[in-house]
Amino acid sequence: MHWLIPSLFAVSLTGLTYVLLRALYSGARAYSGEYSEHTAREFEDIFLFIPPRRIAEVGWSISATTFIVVFFLTGSLTSARGFFLGLLLGVIAGALALRAPRRFLTFLKERRRRRFNTQLVDALVSMGNALKAGFSITQTFESVIRDGDNPIAQEFDVCLQQTRVGVSFSEALSNLEKRVGSDDMTLVVLAIETARKTGGNLTEIFEKISATIRERIRIENRIHTLTAQGRLQGIVVGAMPIVIGVALVIVDPKMMLPFLHSTVGIVVMIVVTVLILCGALLIRKIINIDV
Repeated sequence: MHWLIPSLFAVSLTGLTYVLLRALYSGARAYSGEYSEHTAREFEDIFLFIPPRRIAEVGWSISATTFIVVFFLTGSLTSARGFFLGLLLGVIAGALALRAPRRFLTFLKERRRRRFNTQLVDALVSMGNALKAGFSITQTFESVIRDGDNPIAQEFDVCLQQTRVGVSFSEALSNLEKRVGSDDMTLVVLAIETARKTGGNLTEIFEKISATIRERIRIENRIHTLTAQGRLQGIVVGAMPIVIGVALVIVDPKMMLPFLHSTVGIVVMIVVTVLILCGALLIRKIINIDV
């Protein structure tokens, strides 16, 4: 009977390993399939046509690189404890790194939205002048496509193309609003729809909306300038522990590597990371002012 307990332990460990491998396999398939395809469709919304397979490859590459770096910084191949600790932290960091393509997409969308809002001011003035000259709303869109720059010319062009293939003008405007994700464009769409249904002077409405957007952008730029010092201080203070830690590892690895492989060192790094994140979130909450 002395073999019963080790056998049960081995069976339990095998079953747990099988379940974990199945879960990892399912997660990997979902990431390479649905997640990558959804991310690729969102990239297409900003006119970046990247195959889902390429997005998955980039995500896995970043995840593998992050895992290797974290494993060799916090783990050890000479002891079982250090190996499993580095493996655990590396897997966690690698899993978080899989979100890198989505983070990059969010950054590109936000930058494109700001550029669209800036171009919308001049586009509304141009559309108002075109309406005064007797153009229809569709012809004003065509003038923006012809004379405007990207991304506003691209978005208006897609809107008109949808109307040419049978989509109603109202639905095309709604799709435009959803793609851009801009509150300013929402105002324009509401103004156009209201004028089409109830009547109204679109020229004056466009002038007022243009003036409102221009003033809001001016205030946002002013706030951005006044909070630049706070953002820079947050970046410097947050990056300082990381830079100092990397410098010490390079200068004196015999002193730092035992610290990184010890329980106290791991706990200290986790506490420092949490504090840095809390400070970054607090600074972000303070300097982000909605206009």
